Amino acid sequence: MPDLLRAAAIQLTATADRAQNLATADRLVRAAAAEGARLVVLPEKWSVLGTAEDLRTGAEPLDGPALSWARAAAKELQIELVAGSIAERIEGERNANTCVHIGADGVDRASYRKIHLFDVEVGGTVYRESDTDQPGSELVVSDNIGLSICYDLRFPELYSALAARGATVLTVPAAFTEATTTDHWEVLLRARAIENQAFVIAANQIGEHAPGMRSGGRSMIIDPWGVVLAEAADTEGVIVADLDFTRLAEIRERLPSLASRRPDTYV
Repeated sequence: MPDLLRAAAIQLTATADRAQNLATADRLVRAAAAEGARLVVLPEKWSVLGTAEDLRTGAEPLDGPALSWARAAAKELQIELVAGSIAERIEGERNANTCVHIGADGVDRASYRKIHLFDVEVGGTVYRESDTDQPGSELVVSDNIGLSICYDLRFPELYSALAARGATVLTVPAAFTEATTTDHWEVLLRARAIENQAFVIAANQIGEHAPGMRSGGRSMIIDPWGVVLAEAADTEGVIVADLDFTRLAEIRERLPSLASRRPDTYV
């Protein structure tokens, strides 16, 4: 990573309309690049989001239209693109919820399949991500970027492991529900940044994806001290912030909590 890197988080409202989702993503990624962003993060399931049937119908392989566009855009715009996540069609009855990090040359750097599936009841709505998706099992750090997706945010041990493997930037593409965005989102994001002395780029969905299914927005970029560098308004759009890795090194040197960890005792 350079000493200073401009990063962006994309906030959008994905639905079952894949063509519209792709057009919105293209417009906003181009806007981020025009603002000088060299690292851009899309939200979770930006290519299709809605009912279980919408996700089954809209699932694609990694060489499908969504990621083919993402690779072409990254190369054209000369950006690192963390392509949020897509509903990846894989062998078997269920999909994977898959995040792909694409380099500025348009070539995949790494892919991560969401480990923690969202099987919960929130605000009277039951979510059963395991009905459509199967969980991944591997942690992924790609060029100092720790990859995660949405519900992963509630599991601090995942991020500790990413930091231990060299992550200085933690990406959180999400479709955090409206209720949990209101009460938990910022607290969890800032905690992950402070605990791991890393930048956090959190790109959330906003608005209604299907009847009764809403995300809360408030996409954020946070520094290793837990300071919110940028926060999105309650609409589709782009936020940008400069990541200062000299400051990150100073924080880790002066408050060496990562070096003081005693993982051998945490059992």
